[in-house]
This record gives sequence, structure tokens and C-alpha cells, in this order.
Amino acid sequence: MSAAEDRADVESVLLGDASAFEGIVRRWQGPLVNLAWRFCRDRGRAEEMAQEAFLRVYRALKTWRGDSAFSTWLFALATNLYRTELRRVPMVTVSLDEIAEPMDTRAVKGGIEEEQGNQIVRAAVLTLPAKYRDAVVLFYFHEMDMTQAARSLRVPEGTVKVRLFRAREILRSKLPRILAASHWKET
Repeated sequence: MSAAEDRADVESVLLGDASAFEGIVRRWQGPLVNLAWRFCRDRGRAEEMAQEAFLRVYRALKTWRGDSAFSTWLFALATNLYRTELRRVPMVTVSLDEIAEPMDTRAVKGGIEEEQGNQIVRAAVLTLPAKYRDAVVLFYFHEMDMTQAARSLRVPEGTVKVRLFRAREILRSKLPRILAASHWKET
């Protein structure tokens, strides 16, 4: 990346040629998105943050004094913006224990409609012991998070996690028998 190209593009933009900013974007888009990703670890959000950084750079081009490399100024501006953005809208992290297990798509083969599959799963859930069934219903069917389910059941979050784990284990052993009994088999 050429410092001379950066300087020429900045001077052109400041003289009224807004299209010269395209050269800056082309050279620095990848590095700014990568920098943003290191802050937020979310590709979509990183692209949005980089786009906002380019808007800020465009508006602030006249403040670049040229006594340091353009890249230094650009990265300082972007870093400050990214930090501010993460303070304004913090990253949300989710524990792996709180993520629902994906449905086994092999179980849906054989021409059965999704609704019938849902009915079979719900019927299997109803056969669980009450403490496991209640946790599953709140967490999966009512889409409560772990904290809400724990409050609703009046138990610690750890207890809800254990009950969900045990419920999934029971369902893994029961579903093949229920599917066989309902004539729902893989082809």
C-alpha cells in the first residue's frame, strides 16, 4: 500500500473529487474489516463498523495533517470508533451450554412432514419426568433463556442445565423407539 497513493487520493478528495475516496476504500477496506473483527469477532458487525469508520474518515480527511502516515491516522480513528461502538453496544456472548443442539436432519428423511416430526418430538417430551419436561418446555418451546427458565422453575441455572442435559440424553434413547412405533423410519 503506497503512502503516495494515499496522499494523492486525500488531496483529490479535499479538492472536490469525491470519487478519489474509492481508492482509499479499496486499499484499506480489508485491513479495517479485519481490525474490527478482532474487536467484535462477528463478520457482519465488523463490516458495519468498518463502513462507519470510512464515513468518519471521509468527514475528517481535512484533519489529517500529513505529518504521520495516513495508515497511522486511519487506524487510530478506526480503533477509537470501534472501542466506542463496543462500549455503546457490547458484544453478547452465549455459553455453549445455552445453545440448543441442532436437530438431526437424518431423522426428517423418509417423506414425513415437519409438523408430524414436531408432534412426535413433543409427544416424546411429554413422556419425560416432570422436572426434565418442565425445563425442556420452558427452554426450547417457550424459548426462555437459562436465567428466565431458572427463575420460572425456582432453581439455580446450573440445575436447569443439568436437567436439560439429562432430558436430551433420555430423548436420545426414547426417540428411536417412538419413531419405530409410529412407522417413521429413515429410507
